[in-house]
Amino acid sequence: RARKTGLEKDFVAHVFRARGNLKFQPQEQISWPKTIAMALTVSFLVMAGVATFAGVIIKVTGWDEEIYASFRESHCLLDNGGFTIEIARPLTNCDCCRNLKEFPIERNISADDFVRKYAYTAVPVLIKDATQNWTAMRNFSFDFFKNLYTTTKDALTVIEEECQFFPYKTEFETLADVFNMSTERANFTPGEKPWYVGWSNCHSDVATVLRQHYNRPYFLPVDSESSQVDWIFMGGPGLGAFVHLDYVQRPSWQAQISGQKTWTLIPTPECEHVCTALNVTVSKGDIIVLDTNQWYHATYIHPGEISITIGSEYD
Repeated sequence: RARKTGLEKDFVAHVFRARGNLKFQPQEQISWPKTIAMALTVSFLVMAGVATFAGVIIKVTGWDEEIYASFRESHCLLDNGGFTIEIARPLTNCDCCRNLKEFPIERNISADDFVRKYAYTAVPVLIKDATQNWTAMRNFSFDFFKNLYTTTKDALTVIEEECQFFPYKTEFETLADVFNMSTERANFTPGEKPWYVGWSNCHSDVATVLRQHYNRPYFLPVDSESSQVDWIFMGGPGLGAFVHLDYVQRPSWQAQISGQKTWTLIPTPECEHVCTALNVTVSKGDIIVLDTNQWYHATYIHPGEISITIGSEYD
């Protein structure tokens, strides 16, 4: 419960491990609003130079040492978590979804039309049959990625230390954990735990191999540049990504290499009065383009072939 409300995992673990040092008083209960108010007050005093951490003593029903340590070791007054990012994000221009009742679908769209209608408008679009001649369509698989990352020097270490990994509802903590699962689970054998994960690739040698198997989407503006980071999502049927908003710098595209995935897009609160939620199913060979900074989104993986997508951002 504490982790869900924003406390750092390491701090929660530290408190539990140090439980022998905590002296709770049964007749008293911790008042979190009071605790937070006191903590923020002390923090602002410190920032203003009125007090120093060395001379501040926080007394909160036996948690004084833990809270003091957390402030002393923290680099930030407030964590840059989902709550603080949400209240600080720029407001969405509702023109991206105003009067949009169905998810736009295009075929063989020209770069000029793409720029005019979608590229920088935050209006989402599904481009059908957009991965023709990509060798990724026949080469990308669980075994392909496992072999690539386990045989490329330092690839798994770089992913763990410098990239992002999304375990979603699995117990995996790293990409290495994913590739260490049993063959039965990797193949979604009945009775095995389901899995779905995602990660960003920032290893240059891996990126070189990946980009030998897919082309820059043909409809992107000729003067746009793609990010050096590839995003890969892979797994079996069920809920994929939960409803969330991304905080990246640019709009992005995502190609469905195998399987089938349904996206649900939800407008931001400031646009709910003029916009409605949208759903679209992305099939093998399709590319979805959207600004994930402007739309809350979630995904659902359909039964059948493993879902593998790869994508990137563009400017």
